[in-house]
Amino acid sequence: MTQLKIIRGCTVSMSVGFFTGLIPELKEMGYEVVAVSSDGPELKRVEDAGGRVVTVEMQRHISPFKDIKSLWQMIKVFRKEKPQMVHSMTPKAGLLCMIAGKITGVPVRLHTFTGLVFPTSTGLKRRILMATDWLTCACATHINPEGEGVKRDLLNNGITKKPLKVLGYGNCRGIDLNRFDRSPEVLSAAKSLRREDKFTFITIGRLVADKGINELVSAFKRLNNEYPDTRLILIGPYEPDLDPVSTATVKEIETNPAIEAVGKQSDVRPWLVAADCAVLASYREGFPNVVIEAGAMGLPQVVTDINGANEIIIEGKNGTIIPPRNSEALYDAMKRMVTDAEWRESLAVNARPKIASRYEQSYVRNCLKEFYKEIMPK
Repeated sequence: MTQLKIIRGCTVSMSVGFFTGLIPELKEMGYEVVAVSSDGPELKRVEDAGGRVVTVEMQRHISPFKDIKSLWQMIKVFRKEKPQMVHSMTPKAGLLCMIAGKITGVPVRLHTFTGLVFPTSTGLKRRILMATDWLTCACATHINPEGEGVKRDLLNNGITKKPLKVLGYGNCRGIDLNRFDRSPEVLSAAKSLRREDKFTFITIGRLVADKGINELVSAFKRLNNEYPDTRLILIGPYEPDLDPVSTATVKEIETNPAIEAVGKQSDVRPWLVAADCAVLASYREGFPNVVIEAGAMGLPQVVTDINGANEIIIEGKNGTIIPPRNSEALYDAMKRMVTDAEWRESLAVNARPKIASRYEQSYVRNCLKEFYKEIMPK
């Protein structure tokens, strides 16, 4: 029997982590997996898992001339590899893979929308982003929104009329609950990070404007003035060229001793154990893994009312939901976390069980494998 070939496409090498763990299971099912991405050190993980790698340089932002060059390279890759399916999952790779797949006649062209940028954009940029999402859907044979919120945005904005299928409860990675657990190893690593004399908030993600960092720092500054025994840990890199935070925010982060910006961390688990509450102040997400990870580690959470986050967090059960772009609401929610211990503990008790019941990794992977079997050429 001829081995069926799947190309998994993503814009940058960091995103291969979404599917490398699945590669051995797909090989057992008889599939060959080829990752197509911009070059980067993470691609070695694909080869270690038993897949192959082909590099096609892609730009995350809009870059017409470079995008045309990337499309031509993608077409050549598809003609050479002749896959039965291409599955993409980031915006630029999705656009290029779906067009190239359509041109070269790849039978199954699946795109997973992990998030949408256009709902929070305006003007010409919004129209361009909607047009590229429309084109991605037009060239796809199957469309998989990562959550119900993304599905609603695609339908309500007229991006596509094709059938849309959310797998399981949403989320395209799932979480390894054996790894994301308060194990002795993790507790030991957290000892030097935890401050028993401080109530610690933590946020994980890029330090950019649309992650709500301006509002978060503003709300925390006010809270810390009233409750000095609080601190805020920021995990993630600045991206000044894409979506910079304000200079006032940068100054506050750099000068406020209660705020610790620790950059990107290879292992966030000890930091989560060192915290008392996780915060996601973002303006938009697809299905935020950081909310799943924080919940798995037993943290109560404050999240904005955006796609994904409002599906993982149930108001008053495992966290609280506030409007995005609202520093006042953020301040109120964070203040209650500090002052209402009984409420906070009730959220913490439910945090891990809620994640375990919906997003355990093997369940999420099985949903995708069953979908592959359903749509692959017979």
